[in-house]
Amino acid sequence: MNGIIDKVAWIVISDGRVLGARSKGKDTYYFPGGKRESGETDVQTLIREVKEELSVDILSGTVKPFGIFEAAAHGKAEGVQVKMACFTADYTGELTPASEIAEIAWLAYEDRERVSAVSRMVFDQLHELKLLD
Repeated sequence: MNGIIDKVAWIVISDGRVLGARSKGKDTYYFPGGKRESGETDVQTLIREVKEELSVDILSGTVKPFGIFEAAAHGKAEGVQVKMACFTADYTGELTPASEIAEIAWLAYEDRERVSAVSRMVFDQLHELKLLD
């Protein structure tokens, strides 16, 4: 079955590294975020998912689109694509893994092989923009 997994993701850069999260039982890092619930906007989804996963509050007035990326979905059947709308935003609170998140890490460009295909596209973009070491 072909399909598209529609997700939103939070891109956080600090000192030339980007925030990645790894779910319990998985070996791949991804950007914090997730799938929309019925009726949610991208920003509402981002705020809810980041709160659930990392225990911090996104400052809604600072949310800015970074880009939309699409690639084969990691660990899914062939033909399944993931479409990821990425946003940057400021936050308050302390980044703390919660819910299904086992750990968070600040990833450099050399960690590109440790993330999903769609996330690699974001890594490449961040690297081209000289935001990722």
